[in-house]
Amino acid sequence: MASCRDVEGWCIVSKLRELDFTLCFEEGVILTSLLALLLLSATCRIWALRYLPSRDISRKSRWMLWAKLILLGLAIVASCFNLFIVLSLKRTASVVWPYILEPLALLASWILTRLNHRRTRASSTILLLFWPCYTVGLAIWTRSFVQGEASKGLFVVLSKWAVELFSLPAYALECVSPDDSVQDNTESPIVTANVYSIWSFAWLTPLMQKGSKEFITENDLPALLPRDESENLGNDLENALEKHSSVWLALFLSYGGPYAGAAALKILQDILAFLQPQLLRWLLAYISNYQSTKGASNLLVGPSPLEGYVVAIIIFVVLHQYFQICFETGMRVRAGLVTAIYKKSLVLSSDERGSRASGDIVNLMSVDASRLQDLCTYGLIAISGPFQITLAFVSLYNLLGWSAFVGVAIMIISIPLNTAIARMLKKMQEQQMKNRDRRTRLMSELLANIKSIKLYAWEYAFIRRVLHVRNDLELKMLKKIGVVTALNTTLWGGIPLIVAFSSFATASVFSSRPLTADVIFPAISLFMLLQFPLAMFSQVTSNIIEALVSVKRLSDFLHAEELQQNALVKVQKSTLNIGDEVLSIKGGEFQWNKQDISAALEDINLTVHKGELVGVLGRVGSGKSSLLSAIIGDMRKAEGEVALSGNVAYAAQNPWILSASVRDNILFSHEYDEVFYNLVIEACALKPDLELLPQGDLTEVGEKGIGGQRARVALARAIYARADLVLLDDVLAAVDSHVARHVFDHVIGPQGLLATKARVLVTNSISYLKYFDQLVYLRRGIILESGSYDELMLNPDSEVRKLVHGHATSGSNSGMTTPGRSSGIESFTKAVLATAPKLRDASSDGITKEHSEQGRVKMEVYSQYLRAASKKGFLFFVLATVLQQVVSVMSTVMLRLWGEHNREMGANAGLTDKYFLGYGLSNLMAIFLGACAALLIWVFCSLRSSKHLHDSMLHSVMRAPLSFFETTPTGRILNLFSRDTYVVDQILARVIQNMIRTSAVCASILLVIGFSFPPFLIAVVPLAWFYYKITVYYLATSRELKRLDAVSRSPIFAWFSESLAGISTIRAYDQQAVFIANNARRIDRNQLCYLPSTAVNRWLAVRLEFVGAVIIFVTAALAVSAVMTSNVDAGLVGLVLSYALNTTGSLNWFVRSASEVEQNVVSVERIVHYAKDLEPEAPYEIPENKPTSEWPTAGEVEFREYSARYRPGLDLVLKDISMTIKPKENIGICGRTGAGKSSLLLTLFRIIEPASGAILIDEVDITKLGLHDLRSAISIVPQNPDLFEGTLRENIDPVGEHQDVDIWTALEHAHLKAYVDSLPGGLDAPVQEAGSSLSAGQRQLLCFARALLRKTKVLVLDEATSAVDLDTDRAIQEIIRGPIFRDVTILTIAHRLNTIMESDRILVLDAGRIAEFDTPKKLLENKSSIFRSMAMEAGLVQVQLDDAEVNAQE
Repeated sequence: MASCRDVEGWCIVSKLRELDFTLCFEEGVILTSLLALLLLSATCRIWALRYLPSRDISRKSRWMLWAKLILLGLAIVASCFNLFIVLSLKRTASVVWPYILEPLALLASWILTRLNHRRTRASSTILLLFWPCYTVGLAIWTRSFVQGEASKGLFVVLSKWAVELFSLPAYALECVSPDDSVQDNTESPIVTANVYSIWSFAWLTPLMQKGSKEFITENDLPALLPRDESENLGNDLENALEKHSSVWLALFLSYGGPYAGAAALKILQDILAFLQPQLLRWLLAYISNYQSTKGASNLLVGPSPLEGYVVAIIIFVVLHQYFQICFETGMRVRAGLVTAIYKKSLVLSSDERGSRASGDIVNLMSVDASRLQDLCTYGLIAISGPFQITLAFVSLYNLLGWSAFVGVAIMIISIPLNTAIARMLKKMQEQQMKNRDRRTRLMSELLANIKSIKLYAWEYAFIRRVLHVRNDLELKMLKKIGVVTALNTTLWGGIPLIVAFSSFATASVFSSRPLTADVIFPAISLFMLLQFPLAMFSQVTSNIIEALVSVKRLSDFLHAEELQQNALVKVQKSTLNIGDEVLSIKGGEFQWNKQDISAALEDINLTVHKGELVGVLGRVGSGKSSLLSAIIGDMRKAEGEVALSGNVAYAAQNPWILSASVRDNILFSHEYDEVFYNLVIEACALKPDLELLPQGDLTEVGEKGIGGQRARVALARAIYARADLVLLDDVLAAVDSHVARHVFDHVIGPQGLLATKARVLVTNSISYLKYFDQLVYLRRGIILESGSYDELMLNPDSEVRKLVHGHATSGSNSGMTTPGRSSGIESFTKAVLATAPKLRDASSDGITKEHSEQGRVKMEVYSQYLRAASKKGFLFFVLATVLQQVVSVMSTVMLRLWGEHNREMGANAGLTDKYFLGYGLSNLMAIFLGACAALLIWVFCSLRSSKHLHDSMLHSVMRAPLSFFETTPTGRILNLFSRDTYVVDQILARVIQNMIRTSAVCASILLVIGFSFPPFLIAVVPLAWFYYKITVYYLATSRELKRLDAVSRSPIFAWFSESLAGISTIRAYDQQAVFIANNARRIDRNQLCYLPSTAVNRWLAVRLEFVGAVIIFVTAALAVSAVMTSNVDAGLVGLVLSYALNTTGSLNWFVRSASEVEQNVVSVERIVHYAKDLEPEAPYEIPENKPTSEWPTAGEVEFREYSARYRPGLDLVLKDISMTIKPKENIGICGRTGAGKSSLLLTLFRIIEPASGAILIDEVDITKLGLHDLRSAISIVPQNPDLFEGTLRENIDPVGEHQDVDIWTALEHAHLKAYVDSLPGGLDAPVQEAGSSLSAGQRQLLCFARALLRKTKVLVLDEATSAVDLDTDRAIQEIIRGPIFRDVTILTIAHRLNTIMESDRILVLDAGRIAEFDTPKKLLENKSSIFRSMAMEAGLVQVQLDDAEVNAQE
C-alpha cells in the first residue's frame, strides 16, 4: 500500500516543476508523519488526562466546548468521505496513508479536545502546534497537485480543504483558554496561558500595558507558582544536602532538571544561528552567478529570503525560552540558598558565631548567593561556547579551506593569555571581597554604635577608619581591576578582527580561488558570530571562578559546626503541677569555645521546681549570664546533663527588640489575647510609657528601640509567652527603683503574674532577696554557695550574708509589705502561636518606608553621576567609541572593494593589494580606539565617581542627627553601603560602556543599509514606530519592576541581620520555625518582583527579534529586486546583508543596555538621595565661636526656660526647665521611667535641639558652639555601653590622643587593671564585635575608663552602674566621690536611689517638668515629696533618717 502511484516516484525534489517536492514525498512523508505524530501524542496525552479530576466550567466555556466538538465532528465526517472517494477512485492519490490516518487522528483530537477542556486550564499544546504545521503542509501539496493534474484532481483538493474548513475554526477556538474565570493576581497567568503565549511571553502584555499607563505596585504583580515558593525550594536543597555533602551536586539535584532542558534548547539555537551565514552565502553566490550570466536562470529568486526568514523565526522562539529557564533556575538557586543560610545561622554553634561577624553572614546571603544566581543566567555558555566555536570552524573550513586554521591557531594562542588574565582578575576579586567585607563590617559596627560615636564626638576617627579601607585598599584595587578589565575587553574585541585578517591574508596568498564577495562576507559574519562566544566565554570563566570561590565559602558555612543537639534534654510531660521539677542540671560543665582551656562554668548543680523563684548572684564576669545561656542550650556542654520540662521564655540582659510595633514585640508571634495582654502591660508598668508614644502600642520601634522601655518590653514578652520556665537576666537593672518594686511585686514576686511558673532571675540588687526560694552565688563560673535566704543568712561565712550586711539597710523595711506565698493566683493558659499573614500584607517595611523614586530616573541623576565621574573623560570616551565604529565600517567597505577587485581580476592580488592593506590598518585602528575607550571609562570615569559618591554619602550619613538612625533600619543603610556601592564600583561602568557602544553600532547599521538601498528607509519608519512603542512599554515597566525588586530585597537583609542579633532569644523561645517562615515570606515577596523583571526582558527580546527579522527580510528582498532591475554587485549586497544580520542583536542589546543603565543608575539615585537630602545636624565647628581650649573651666550648668522635643511633630519631652547647677556640684536625677531623665542629658550634648530656651555652661550658650567643641568638652558614661571590634586600646581611646600611662591609670581607677593585665596582649587584646568577649559589667567599666581619660569639667552618668554588682558599684561610687572628681560637676541618673543619696542636690523630674530640686535631707524630711515616696518604696527612708539623727547627735 505504501507504493507510490506518481510518475516521479520516491524522489524528494521534483524535476518537472520549479522549486517543488514530488507528490509522493509530500503525501507519504510530510503529511503522513504529521498525522502519525498527532495520533501518537494525542493518545499519550489522553491516557495522562484520564487521571485528572473534572472541573466545573462556566456556561460560556461549555458553549465553546460544544462548538469545538461539533466542528471537529464535521471535519471527521468530511475526512471519512474523502477516504471513501480515494479508495473508490484508486488513481487520485499518490499514497493512501494520509487518507487513512486523517480520520483516526481527527478522532483522537476530538477526544483530546473534550478531555483537555474539562480537565485542564490551558489550551492543548498538541493541537495548537499540529494545525498550523498541517495547514502549511497541505498548502504545499495543493500547489503541486494543482500544477500537476489540475483537471481530474480538483474534487479531491476541495474535499481535503473541506476538512480544513471545519478544523480551522475549531483551532481558533482552541486558542482561547478553557478556563475563563476572571484573572486576578492570586495566581500566575502562566497556569492558563497557551503555548503561543508562553513562547512569545504574551501573558506579560497586560502587565506591560498597565505599566505604561501608571506606576506598577506590588499588588499588580502575578503570584508565584507553588513550585517557586522559597519554602519548597529551601526544602529541596536541604534534602539534597543531607544526602550529598557537595554543594554543587546538591544544587544540581534540586534545581538542575529544567536547566538541562535549557542546555538542549541552547545547542539547537546555536545550530540555527550558524545556518544564517550558509544562507547568506547561497544568496550571494546566486547574485554573483546571476551577474556573470545576466538573467540566464531565475531559479533561486523566490525562496531564499523566505528561508532566511523561517530560520530567523525558529531562532527567536528557542533562544528566549532558554534564557527564561536560566533566569528562573537562578532565582530558585538564590532563594534556596538564602533559606538554607538563614536556617543554618539559627543553629550555628557559639564558636562559629564568635569567628563569623554578622556582616560576613549577611555577605554570604547578599553577595555569594547572588553570584551563583548570575552563574545560572549565563553558565550554559560554558557548554555552548566551545560548541559554537567548533561549528564556526567547520563552516569556515568549507569557505576558506585550510587558511581558516591560521585563525584557529591565533585563537588557541590567545586562550592561555585569557586564562592568565582571568586568574589575575580572580586574585584581585578575592582581595576585593576581603576589603569589601572589612568595610561592611566597619560600617555595621559604626551604625550599631552611632550613639556613642556622636556623644564622644568621634565621627572623624571613624570616618578615617572607613576611608582608609575604602580609599587606600578598595579603590586602589579597583583601579588595578579596571586596567585589567579594560585590557581583557580589548583583547576579546580585537581577536576576531586579527583572526579574520590573518585568515584572509593567508588565503589571498595561497588560495588559487579568487576571494569574492560570496566567500568574504559569509566568512566575516562567521567571524562576527565567533565574537560572542569568545567574549562571553571570558565573562563566564570569571563568573565560574567567582562562583567557585562563593561555593567554597557557602560550603564552609553550611557544613560549619552546629549547636550541640544534646546540650539539653527536653522531657515531655503532659501537665506540670506546682512543685514538679522543671529544670535540673547535674554536674554540668560548660564552655563557649571548643578550644577554651578552662570551662566557663564548672560543676553546676541546680534544680528548679514549678512555682519556685531562684536568684543568681555574683560579681561582674562571674558567669551569671552564661548560666542562663547554658540553660537555653547556647553553650557547649562538656559534661553533665541538663533536663528541661516544658518550654522557656527568656529576657536577655541586652534586650533584643524587633523593628516592629511594640505590640508585635510583646506578642512575639503569639495570638493576641486582649485581657492577658493588658494585665502584662499593667504589670510591667508600660502603660504610661505607651501613652506617650504617637500610636500607643502600635508604634513601630527601631531595632535600636526605646531607652529604658526596652528592658520592660523584653520582660513583657517573656511574661506573655506564659512559659513553664522564665529566665530573666538582670531585668530590674535598667529601671528606676520604684518601677523595679512595681515589676517585682506584680510580675516576679510571690504575688506576681509569674508566681506559678519556675523563674530564674539574675540580679545585682539585694532588696528582694528574702522573697527568693533559692539563692545561688557564683564566683568564676563555680557555684560557691546555694540555699534558701534564711539558711544562707544563718551561716556567718556566707558570701550572701556579707553582701547583704555590707550594703544593706539596717532597720525595718517600712513601706514594704511582706506577703506570704499566695495560692490563689490563677495560672493562665499557654500562649498559642498565631497563624502567618498572607504574602502580600506580610511585612511592614520598618518604621520609615524606604525612599523609592517613581517614574523615569531624572536627568539630574545622570548629570550628577557624570559630574562625579568627570565630564571631559566621558566626552573623550564617547568620541573614542564613535570613531571605533566609523573605522570598522571603513574596514568593511575596504573588504567589499577588495572582493570586487578580485572578481574582476579573476585571481588574488596577494598582500600588496591596496584595498586589503586598508582593511588591515582600519582593524588596527579599531582595536586601539577600543582600548582607549575602555581605559577611559574604567580608570578615569568609574573610579572618580565611586570615590566621590561613596565619600559624600558617608559624610552625609555621619552628619545625620541621631533621630535618623533611630528610625532607619541599619539593614537599609548597610544595603546602600554594600550592594549599591558595589553597583557603582563595578557594574555601572560596564553597562554604560555597553550602551554607548551598542548605540554607535545601531547607528552605523542603519546608515550603511540606508545609504546602499535608499528604499529601505521607507521600511524604517513603521519599524521605528513599532520599536519605539515597545521600548516605551518596556522601559516604563521594567524600571518599576527593578525598583520593586530592590525595595523588596532590603527587608530580607534587614530581617536577616536583625535575626542574627537576636539568635539566643529566638532559640530560647523555640521559634526558629516561625522566623524561618517569616524569612521565606520576605524572599517570596522579592521573587514576586524579580520574576516579572526578568521575563520582561524576554518579552522585549521576542518583539525586537521580530523587528530584526523584518529588517533582514526587507533587505534581502530589496537586494534581490535591485539585482534584477539595476546593476548592483554581490559585494554591496554582502556588505549590506552582513550588517542586516547583525541588526537584531544590536537593537536588542541597545534597549537592554539602555534599560540596564537605567536600572543600575537607581543605585546612584539612592546614594545621591542619601548624600544630598539627609537633614544634617548643626555644624561641627563654628570658627568664630570657638571656645578657649580650657573651656569649661568651672563647670557651671544653667538651664533657662528650656523645652525640647525628639523630632518635629512629636510632643515636648522637656517643658520649661529652669535651674542652675553650681560648679563642682554633684547632682542626682531621678523620676519615673519616661519622665525625661535621659532626654535631659541628651540636651546637654545637643542630640536633642531646644524647642525654646537655652543651656549655658560657664556662661556660654551651647547652641552657639560647634557640636564637636561642645561634645568633646563634656563626658558621658552612657546607659548602653558600646564597644567596637579592635583592640582594647582602640576602644578606650579611638582618636589615639592619650599615652599608655594615662590609659593604665584610667583602667586602674575603673577597677579593670587586673583584668586587662591578665589578658594575652594587655591593651592590644582583641575585642570581638560589639564587645561580646566582655561581660556587660566589664563593658560598662570600660566606658567609665573612657570618661576618666577625658578629664573634663562636666561628667554625665546615665545609669552608669546598672549592670555591675554591688561591690563594683560601691567602688565606682568611691571614685566618683574621691579626689579625681573633686573639681568636676557630676550629673547622675540612677535607678538605685542609694547611689544618689549622697549627692549635693537631687532633681526629681515628672513628665518632663522639674517636680522637686533640693538637698536629699530636705526632700526626705518633706512628708509629701515624691522623692520620699520613692525612697520608701526602695526601703531607704528609715536608714537615712536614722543616719541623720546619729550625725545630729554627734
